[in-house]
Amino acid sequence: MVNVLWLQGGACSGNTMSFLNAEEPSACDLVTDFGINILWHPSLGVELGENLQKLLWDCVKGTIPLDILVFEGSVVNAPNGAGTWNRFAHRPMKDWLSDLSKVASFVVAVGDCATWGGIPAMAPNPSESTGLQFLKRQEGGFLGTDYVSKGGLPVINIPGCPAHPDWITQILVAIATGRIADITLDELNRPQTFFKSFTQTGCTRNIHFAYKASSGEFGQRKGCLFYDLGCRGPMTHSSCNRILWNRVSSKTRAGMPCLGCTEPEFPFHDLKPGTVFKTQTVMGVPKELPTGVNKKDYALITVVAKDATPAWAEEDIFTV
Repeated sequence: MVNVLWLQGGACSGNTMSFLNAEEPSACDLVTDFGINILWHPSLGVELGENLQKLLWDCVKGTIPLDILVFEGSVVNAPNGAGTWNRFAHRPMKDWLSDLSKVASFVVAVGDCATWGGIPAMAPNPSESTGLQFLKRQEGGFLGTDYVSKGGLPVINIPGCPAHPDWITQILVAIATGRIADITLDELNRPQTFFKSFTQTGCTRNIHFAYKASSGEFGQRKGCLFYDLGCRGPMTHSSCNRILWNRVSSKTRAGMPCLGCTEPEFPFHDLKPGTVFKTQTVMGVPKELPTGVNKKDYALITVVAKDATPAWAEEDIFTV
């Protein structure tokens, strides 16, 4: 039996909703097929009041083994580091986190808020929010750079706004079955099995990207969403176009640009107002290019591609 405790800090519950819609495996599969015992979850737990406090203290004291601590939402430190803006079970949530992270075999941060602070950590960050081990791209976060769980790993980051449900459940299964050691984490502590390739990998609009054939409106079935609608697929690490949402679709397949929500910079609030859905350019060249491309080469490729664009590149594509 693998005990899982799921807590929630400064969050909207979006990752909980995603988790409850997982299919491969489902939340029920975790319990019935993989021996996971959910000690408590903010939407599933039945313990309240003193009963919940006792459960938490039993975990801290080791009376109840804590195999996996899952945290959703940012760690709220306001005001002035006290953390009392986010109280839970008669204590600041950050105090529970501090104690529970010391006894947990593994700690999993789910969603952008838990991984790097997310929307609550946007400037001026009045809630003094941070992620568990990162604040945006800066290492450290709430638990510090040197933190490792009893299982010998740093916080396992599963970013996204929300995170894909199957990313969550498959990592929990990897831990429960003893296979987490086979999964390599990147420099941001993300499992490479989900975050090594770019979101553009598997995008049905890649041929349109190659020919610079652009889509100018949301929901269109033709054209690339990068040039006029600011799709961040070429600069974002995720498997959204390989592991489809609800086994059916993804943002780009539905005609909406990728917002880069698995990267620490999300939600990119440094962009000018009204430009979130538009690629920022300088003399026609994007200020931020797809990874691995320099501006000189990009300008040349653009000219050649546009001159070579076949008529069919302007036609509708089929979306799944």
